[in-house]
Amino acid sequence: MKKISCLILVILSLTEISCKKFLTEVNPNNVTLGSYFKTQSDFDLAVNGAYNQLRGFYNNKSAWIMGEMRSDNTHYDYKSSDQAVATVNRYAVADFLDDKYNNQTPVKWNAGFNTISAANVIIDHIDDIRLSDASRNAILGQVKFIRALVYFDLVRFYGGLPIYKHAPLTREETYIPRSSVQEVYDLIIADATDAAAKLDAPAFPQTGRATKGAALTLLGDVYLTLKKYDLAEAALKQVTAMGYTLFPNYGDAFQLSNKNGKESVFEIQFNTGLSVPQANTDASVYNFLPRMANTTVVTGVNFNNITTVGGFNTPTQDLINAYETGDLRLDASIAIAEGTFNATDDFTATAVQSAVGYTAPAGKVGRPFPRKYLHTHAIGNQTNDDWPVYRYSEVLLLLAESLNQQGKSGDALLYLNTVRARAFGDALHNITITDQAALQTIILKERRVELAFENKRWLDLVRTGNAIKVMTDFGVKQKAQYPYLQAGSYNVTQDRLLFPIPNAEILLNDKLTPNPGY
Repeated sequence: MKKISCLILVILSLTEISCKKFLTEVNPNNVTLGSYFKTQSDFDLAVNGAYNQLRGFYNNKSAWIMGEMRSDNTHYDYKSSDQAVATVNRYAVADFLDDKYNNQTPVKWNAGFNTISAANVIIDHIDDIRLSDASRNAILGQVKFIRALVYFDLVRFYGGLPIYKHAPLTREETYIPRSSVQEVYDLIIADATDAAAKLDAPAFPQTGRATKGAALTLLGDVYLTLKKYDLAEAALKQVTAMGYTLFPNYGDAFQLSNKNGKESVFEIQFNTGLSVPQANTDASVYNFLPRMANTTVVTGVNFNNITTVGGFNTPTQDLINAYETGDLRLDASIAIAEGTFNATDDFTATAVQSAVGYTAPAGKVGRPFPRKYLHTHAIGNQTNDDWPVYRYSEVLLLLAESLNQQGKSGDALLYLNTVRARAFGDALHNITITDQAALQTIILKERRVELAFENKRWLDLVRTGNAIKVMTDFGVKQKAQYPYLQAGSYNVTQDRLLFPIPNAEILLNDKLTPNPGY
């Protein structure tokens, strides 16, 4: 790991959250940890810096490569002439051919520990000055939520991790071994619990900062993952009493005008209107479009994404087939770029069509893409879409699952059907089944379509024990459809449920042990 003691540079970097006034840069070369925190404004700036690092944790390609392309939700457009290392390494993640040298997955590890360290510096120095109880709680609540959120993400992708409760100041404190998965979860639960106790309930419209609702949702998600269903239920039921609700239409949840709205529990903030724009780039829709010399027909902006970002996270037909007839989420989530591919596998779009019942006309190809992240913007690959981390619909589905797993299937139906009623526009598609196993299958399928492209699918497959069978079966279909796939692809074993610890980190820190199979 790069020397984390340098993280003071991170928290002093400029950032802006929501519509807050842009802050004046301080030269970090003239500042020491012992002298920096003199006023509450200094802490506010540092907290903004932690949010800025969190933005980088989500605004990078590893987030969707590992969360969606690893699953049966999305694939990629193969381009035989593009054998760049980054391209081939992205293919490898989707095809279960990645190894410890892959250069696409370490970004998550690095961005995650940068964020953790930014939070730790604030925690370490919170008592440098006297703050009011309200200010101290707000600061600590936010950074403990951030630290818990990142550790929860990392532990599910990598397993046991080095635990940093404080920003390391020496080599010995920096290069430490991995703690057990249980020890990581103990820290996550402690942080999320403390954050929930310290933070206020949401006030609408929200600012984009962490709230008690976000911390309790995280806690409920953690408990569900650990199969502590009664504790998940207790946490999540508190969230249902905080004023959150679903927008009338599924697509409304992603509209720019509804950022941080009543359905948002926590989202990563992007704002292209700032003096220093905070644009969504590596998680923007341009990554998910086919490679085009001109994207105007699809996005309204002329941008060449052939050699930069395009061709990945393509919705699979398997996902499209998962939407039931009449499910309005399909049209809101996925659209079809209609056009033609040339001899070098680049695309020319002539129209955008609905994915509902789509059949390509003669001489045309229909290439699906995630419509839910396409909204008005001025510059190619600089979009203003926030990234949803938790939406209220997920709270309802997490709660339904936690109830069903306790044998309270009848109670679970209320929360499941609230989500479905919005999805279909009526109550005619309500679920009435109360068989526990059958209802669990229904809830997981509901999560798949409700949360498509939100980087939840792979983690759901792993935590429910379905990853090996689902992805092996999916791989058989993929290899029958795509002749470019290698014979060894989709060899999904137990070792493949975790990603490799980045090789560069193991070379730096001889106390780190690799994951089995890598």
